[in-house]
Amino acid sequence: MAITFLILGVVVVLFIANVVPVELVALGAALALWATGVLELNQVLAGFGDPAVVLIASLFVVSEGLNATGITAWAGQRVMRAAGDDRPRLVVLVLLLVAGLTALISVNGAVAALVPLVVMVAIRTDLAPSRILMPLAFAAHAGSLLALTGTPVNVLVAEASEASGGGGFGFFEFALVGVPLVIGTLIIVRLFGSRLLPERTPKALPPDLSAHARTLGEQYLRDHRVFRLVVRTDSTCVGEAESMIHGGFGDDVELIGLQAEGTGPLTHGGPVSDGDVLVVRGDPTEVAGLAADRRLTFESVPFTLDGEGELIGRDLGVAELVIPPRSDLVGAPVFPGMVTDSGDLVVLAVQRRGQDLGARETELAVGDTLLVQGRWAALDEHVEADRNVMVIDDPAQVRGQAVPLGPKSTEALVIVGVMVVLLATNAVPAAVAGLLAAAAMVLLRVMGTDQAYRGISWTTIVLVGAMIPLSTAMTQTGAAEYVATHLVDVVGDASPYALLLGLFLLTAILGQLISNMATALIIIPIAISAATELDVSVRPVMMCVTVAAAASLLTPVATPANLMVMGPGGYRFGDYWKLGLPLMALYLVVAVLLVPVIWPF
Repeated sequence: MAITFLILGVVVVLFIANVVPVELVALGAALALWATGVLELNQVLAGFGDPAVVLIASLFVVSEGLNATGITAWAGQRVMRAAGDDRPRLVVLVLLLVAGLTALISVNGAVAALVPLVVMVAIRTDLAPSRILMPLAFAAHAGSLLALTGTPVNVLVAEASEASGGGGFGFFEFALVGVPLVIGTLIIVRLFGSRLLPERTPKALPPDLSAHARTLGEQYLRDHRVFRLVVRTDSTCVGEAESMIHGGFGDDVELIGLQAEGTGPLTHGGPVSDGDVLVVRGDPTEVAGLAADRRLTFESVPFTLDGEGELIGRDLGVAELVIPPRSDLVGAPVFPGMVTDSGDLVVLAVQRRGQDLGARETELAVGDTLLVQGRWAALDEHVEADRNVMVIDDPAQVRGQAVPLGPKSTEALVIVGVMVVLLATNAVPAAVAGLLAAAAMVLLRVMGTDQAYRGISWTTIVLVGAMIPLSTAMTQTGAAEYVATHLVDVVGDASPYALLLGLFLLTAILGQLISNMATALIIIPIAISAATELDVSVRPVMMCVTVAAAASLLTPVATPANLMVMGPGGYRFGDYWKLGLPLMALYLVVAVLLVPVIWPF
């Protein structure tokens, strides 16, 4: 017991000091428990196979699917359109949106998805981002108690409650406290937000990629687009010399070159044959007219491109690439309209030092920038993993913001709906439902396996998996019972309400300094032992801990969501407690007074 308390104390100090990565602190604690003989090796490693950890990881994948398919962007745009120029309505709708999203994809996922969109909308409506971003994070904390999937803490508490014999919690049972918290948060922000929130302009803003196609078009293409026109058998170009047909294209269409049978380098001066490809650039309308007059067909490989020349859509996307030093592409010939070796991407433009190199073949140099287009799946496959190019903006991030309800959005919504039904009905274990949903996201090609892995917060997974052994040690050595006994002695025979008050204060104070997940893992065994000591039901005690863990509102380091809004909102460390304290009082009332009404002692 003494060793366990010593390790716990070191862990808390290191968490607060923030000088060592939190996942290394947690791993060190687990290894220390093994090295000192407190736990066996299989007990130390058991946390990484815990069903709660598996469910949390699968929920990150599901969250990434919703973001990648533009569902989050679509919901955000609908809210902004509904709010118009009404600032109070905008704030209320944004808070409701983030609360609803959090219930499905977790606090961090919802806040990360909405911060860029909310910042841009705030600026467009002449509202300081600092007036809305902190409420965004705090509403996400309240929304995390609307469903089991809102936060990993819910999963941990539900599992611990069921394992202790008190019974678990249903998928939407958390909403019995979540709804009052969301409503209360809205009221407090609406009444006191203007007085408690600072008005500051942030030093740096997250990228707004919603108008990315227009930005890239103005920089690289301006008044022209690149097209590949296939020469048909009945085309008037057949048999003519390349120089002759060039002269008949007019001033608005420029011939870049001819590719024999559509492959290989550009040819010059030879006669045109059917099946050849004319690479041209110019005004889309003029090119469409030229194609009709000369009986040419827009090439459909590697993508379908009509006379409109759209850069970004449900199927097509673009990527801006830079040639880095030591790239194998340095010295390689390239020209606008060229199909890459994979056959999946087309080069639309090439610039050097910010200047367009025009409609000619050139050799790539270090620092050149290229604009390439292709299907989203091709961009994900060929661009991200290629060490010979550097990507300016992640295609997945561009797709999530610039293509609301993009490709596979229907499949993603169906997957989430089925997962919610499985979780709500307890048809299968929660971890199984999460794994099925995550696997379906990959099998139905909502995202690739690489993107699924990138969507998982491995810091969270390692932290939870490595902290579970400390929770086990607290229970196994009697440390949790020891703390619970002293807590019960402090509250005396006052009432179980005093126990809830003590647990809330202990959890809430720790939760401002260290991760609320780590806090929950420390407090859960103490709370169970205290409930047993007082001979009261575990369920209200566990729900009290859940509410208290969500009340991470007084410091920016309490949760990743709080940190996410600090930079874009221009906040300082001391800004959080001003709005956080009234909200903390709300959480205290719900945890101590409302919870026992819903889940009697």
